[in-house]
Amino acid sequence: MRNFCAIIFLVFMLVSCGKETLPKPVPYLKLQYPDATYIKIESNGPFTFEISNQAKINFKNNNWASLEYPQLKATVHLTYMPVNNDLSEILKEVEKLTFEHTIKADAINAVPYENSEKRVFGKLYNIEGSVATNIQFRATDSVNHVLSGALYFYTRPNYDSIVPAIKYVEKDIIHLIETLEWKN
Repeated sequence: MRNFCAIIFLVFMLVSCGKETLPKPVPYLKLQYPDATYIKIESNGPFTFEISNQAKINFKNNNWASLEYPQLKATVHLTYMPVNNDLSEILKEVEKLTFEHTIKADAINAVPYENSEKRVFGKLYNIEGSVATNIQFRATDSVNHVLSGALYFYTRPNYDSIVPAIKYVEKDIIHLIETLEWKN
């Protein structure tokens, strides 16, 4: 009987040692955002554009606006500046604000935009890394108007965590620029 128990013990040892136990892989959060439909916004200022139905816009009395995304805890701050023979100074100031992020940014990618028919010329800056604002843009008619914007989240910057939200809002910002029209 003793030999029989020893044989069963050896069999169990040989069978149980065949596979290594591996830890489960780390699960990743899959964020799903609703598809956007767009609404045309008529401002009191000299421009119109379309925004996502997921955003709320609040105009200030100087043609500035905040485009709020409550579910994402994010805001795109929009700034309008009239051009008074100082276009190059305004554009330098906008770029200066963008390139102040160079210290913490991993990369700054600029994507130009041009629509000669609507007289909209712009640039979208995608700033990679844990910076205060990951997307900035500017749009102008090169004569009278400049509209710029910057995306901010209500959280400490952690680029890896907010990339899906950045990409979601980036599509809306691109749509805003593509639908921007100047009132003249």
